Amino acid sequence: MKKREFSNLSNTVIGCAIEVHKTLGPGLLESTYQRCLAHELKINQIEFKIEHSLPVKYKGIYLDIGYKLDLIIESEIILELKTVEQLNGIHEAQLLTYMKLANIKQGFLINFNVKLLKQGLKSFVL
Repeated sequence: MKKREFSNLSNTVIGCAIEVHKTLGPGLLESTYQRCLAHELKINQIEFKIEHSLPVKYKGIYLDIGYKLDLIIESEIILELKTVEQLNGIHEAQLLTYMKLANIKQGFLINFNVKLLKQGLKSFVL
């Protein structure tokens, strides 16, 4: 598969999330949005891993802490999905932790429990 420009990839991923939200609306479980977004990414020929394990490297060994990335897109973007009343600091800390440990520079925190998806979308760059 050919390599996309980083900004084009970001735009396409956000477009996929918007399509899922537009089709389903708010009020469903996170797992529903995750699976539907994975399907939308597949339709758009975007490589991804779902529920990807992220061990922590500590003193030369890898420890399974139980971290699971909701979606990792082409080894360049992490998506952390939520269905909450509102995003808060703990959600941001979770995504930033994943980004740092995975050495991935861009991530999106997406809350599907909003009227318009842009109200629930936060972008992060390390």
